Amino acid sequence: MSRINTNVSSLVAQRVLGQNNFGLNNSLERLSTGLRINRGKDDPAGLIASENLRAEIKSVGAAINNAERAERVVNIAEGGLSEVSGLLTELQGLITNSANDAGLSTAEKEANQLQIDSILQTIDRVADQTSFQGTKLLNGNFDFRVSSQASGIDDLRVNGAKFEGNSLDVDVLVTQSAQRAGQFLSFGATSLNLGGATATDGASSTFVIEVAGSLGSREFSFASGTTVAQIAETVNTFSDVLGVSAVASGNGVRLQSAEFGSNEFVTTKIVDDAQQGGNVTSYLATEFGNGDADLGAFNSTAATNGIRDVGQDIGATINGIVATTDGKTAKIDTDFLNLEISLDTTNSQSLGAVGTGQTFSIAGGGATFQLGGNVDITSKVTLGVSEVAIRKLGSNAAGGFLDDLGSGKNFNVVDGDLTSAQKVVSEAIEQVSTLRGRLGAFQRNTLGATKRSLAVNLENSSAAESTIRDTDFASETAALTRSQILVSAATNTLSLANNQPQTALQLLG
Repeated sequence: MSRINTNVSSLVAQRVLGQNNFGLNNSLERLSTGLRINRGKDDPAGLIASENLRAEIKSVGAAINNAERAERVVNIAEGGLSEVSGLLTELQGLITNSANDAGLSTAEKEANQLQIDSILQTIDRVADQTSFQGTKLLNGNFDFRVSSQASGIDDLRVNGAKFEGNSLDVDVLVTQSAQRAGQFLSFGATSLNLGGATATDGASSTFVIEVAGSLGSREFSFASGTTVAQIAETVNTFSDVLGVSAVASGNGVRLQSAEFGSNEFVTTKIVDDAQQGGNVTSYLATEFGNGDADLGAFNSTAATNGIRDVGQDIGATINGIVATTDGKTAKIDTDFLNLEISLDTTNSQSLGAVGTGQTFSIAGGGATFQLGGNVDITSKVTLGVSEVAIRKLGSNAAGGFLDDLGSGKNFNVVDGDLTSAQKVVSEAIEQVSTLRGRLGAFQRNTLGATKRSLAVNLENSSAAESTIRDTDFASETAALTRSQILVSAATNTLSLANNQPQTALQLLG
């Protein structure tokens, strides 16, 4: 080169040195911060993806904390329910002990009643004092509020409901009537006429029949001249151990199961007909479903072997979902609606909609937990925790509630109905146990699975965000070394380029 005004070689060396310095500074920044993307210009698309992942990671982390908080809330509720369960078990023992009339004095029964009153007060106190950060858990705070309830509903429990808006209408449609098991024993007269044409022919004979139900069986023997009313009265003496009741009707006796549903049955076996004319028929098509068909004469093989009739569960849909049924009770369990409803006899045997418009409305309530990163209805889980108070434990179907066992009430152990008292306590034990089971399933399946799933989500999202944004130290260290060498080489080159015009002075001699 023989020109000195413009040193092109120097300009090239300066440009290259600047580029190498830029690369060196980038490597130093990435290695010092640990991030590949420190500003938008580093990777615009990567920055957008990274920020979205960071937001998702933050939401998932909060959801995991929510799940852990929900578990602590349920643990406290479970602790209170466990104590109530123990008290109810003690209550059951006191009732059984008090039923021992011949072995207990009145004073001892009164002492048992004092214990019962104390237990009832304690149950209410536990329900009122079980709380989390001042929020009471067992006093109905987390129960669902129901409005516009139709008549004819014996019992209703909403265990879970998710909906948007102020309320959720629930429509119950009966598609199949609930039925008792039952038969009609037709004797052709209002009293037995054994031995054939005249009562005297069978004076020494007995009509022997075996009746069986879901609770047990008994064999009965009746003499000639026994009226159908006496037969019904005798069978009813054992109704509690048979699960079958009897009603005298015209020239016969109607046998029917005490409860409704496919688990109930009535079996009639003629052990000795003693030449009593008559037959076994089904009874009441609307209730037993078989019409008035003749099932067998008393002296038929069918009657000798035993004629059996089985009850029928109600069929129903709830908000268009086919319900699981048992007797007069229908229930559904979905992610958006979990409830159990028991209808009275009239509604359970009337096909069609229950109530006018909707059966009832859920107007809010329940415990809602946010268990997902996105705040929407699918990420929320609702749980109904019913009130555990003595006026709520029990049911109309069981004949009453726990507060009926108090002093002076119908089911007190001094002079009250102990059989009904035991039924109420058994119902209360089942209700508390069912609630504990639902809470346990919520902890184990919902919270447990959710936390595991969210933890995997958090792990994978963090890995993806790290891949996009974090510095790869191995490759960046190599890049730093390369940039350092290039900067050094470019600096030396620039020095040579700046010295090169000095050769032009040699032309001046």
